[in-house]
Amino acid sequence: QVQLVESGGGLVQAGGSLRLSCAASGRTFSNYAMGWFRQAPGKEREFVAAISRSATSTYYADSVRGRFTISRDNAKNMVYLQMNSLKSEDTAVYYCAAGTIEYRSSYYRAYAYDYWGQGTQVTVSS
Repeated sequence: QVQLVESGGGLVQAGGSLRLSCAASGRTFSNYAMGWFRQAPGKEREFVAAISRSATSTYYADSVRGRFTISRDNAKNMVYLQMNSLKSEDTAVYYCAAGTIEYRSSYYRAYAYDYWGQGTQVTVSS
């Protein structure tokens, strides 16, 4: 089992920044690829960003590429999502996820992740 706890959400004005954190505990953190997903009211959960086990590869949704940065610290069992130039459409609950992912295409798929956090609310006011 891997337990994931997100933090860092909140209310921010459009154009502002937030940094989300996800603390992992349980099994060896460095064995898992990590991802961030989000879900807005009335919408399906969507992929935001992902990072490979050793942080050599990162993946982004087109809607956030160039504005968001995913990173991880395997020594601290942490993964981060730096969000800049926030827009009202970024408003959602953001979820951290962990999975043993082998194929590049799987990073973008929620079903590839085995463990999920409870989520943290991000609200961007326009």
